[in-house]
Amino acid sequence: MSKSALPNAQGVGVRLSFLQSRLHLDGLLLTALLAVAAFGVAVLYSAFGQDWGQTQQQIIRASVGFAALLVCAQIPPRTLQRWSLWIFSLGIALLLLVMAKGIVNQGAQRWIELGPVHFQPSELMKLALPLMVARLLSEHDVPPRPSRVLLALALIAAPTLLIALQPDLGTAVLVAASGLFVLFLAGIGRGWILGGLTALGAGAPLLWFFAMHDYQRERVMTFLNPESDPLGAGYHIIQSQIAIGSGGLFGKGWLNGTQAHLEFIPERHTDFVLAVVAEEFGLVGVAQLLTVYLIIVGRGLYIAGSAQENFPRLVAGALTLTFFTYVLVNAGMVSGLLPVVGLPLPLVSFGGSSLVTIMAAFGMIMAAHTHRRLWP
Repeated sequence: MSKSALPNAQGVGVRLSFLQSRLHLDGLLLTALLAVAAFGVAVLYSAFGQDWGQTQQQIIRASVGFAALLVCAQIPPRTLQRWSLWIFSLGIALLLLVMAKGIVNQGAQRWIELGPVHFQPSELMKLALPLMVARLLSEHDVPPRPSRVLLALALIAAPTLLIALQPDLGTAVLVAASGLFVLFLAGIGRGWILGGLTALGAGAPLLWFFAMHDYQRERVMTFLNPESDPLGAGYHIIQSQIAIGSGGLFGKGWLNGTQAHLEFIPERHTDFVLAVVAEEFGLVGVAQLLTVYLIIVGRGLYIAGSAQENFPRLVAGALTLTFFTYVLVNAGMVSGLLPVVGLPLPLVSFGGSSLVTIMAAFGMIMAAHTHRRLWP
């Protein structure tokens, strides 16, 4: 290595040290997150028909999300562990408030109005539940004893049922998954996993006939045969698949997506934004986006694996796997491999609650890595 290269290498090292020691940020993870968020702004600018006003709203929301990440990264894991019960209790109280006085929109009661801000409490529970379950399990030896597993399952069931009653089955499943990931990472035995799968299979008929709403059953039937109602229930999936196929290998180019601009793709700026990505950037663009997602997931799991204590390890691992589930379900939904459940594409879809929650989660993940020396 030349002598001239040494100062540059030292400068990079100083900047990385400043990010970790002063701002408590992970450089690789932060770069990947900001790259996806910036790409999302560009995609939404096209999906909105080059409407700068709508795009500015997303930039503002992304800025709020970055602020949430920065704040959460400053909180040591042991502090989060102490706060977890209060955060979980607040989440349950807000979910109960939604049932009593929530805003009804399109037949669902999911939002609370706080002045000019509409807030979805179920988003808070994506953070509160894994924090609470991780605290419960980390205070004792792992793998957890059966009594602890049963108590954790009860904690998972409470918010899941409240969210499902809104109704919001997609978010309910994701919240439940965030808690179950903690149990999985805590090392529960295969008997519990097999028993859970057996109970789920046995309860599926009851869920179908007594718990699911008509529109939810319709989504499952549409997933199995979208061509049965191409202008009705199957329209979303069919148009999404047309857009994905028309993009080909390299896509039609940014701002040149006809399916999106002619408004053939429903919810093109929220749940089905990946179809816009596929049409304008092609298979290569989608593969690059998924690669960055995998970098984010891989880094998150590395941070979880290198954590010094059970609580940050369980929290970082569960939040990372929940993010991965987000991506997997949305990609499967848009491509027709999974039923439509109304989950946005992380950091790309238009919206504030989900974006802020995800960025806050990664702030907690970064804290698990950058605050390691604070543990005794």
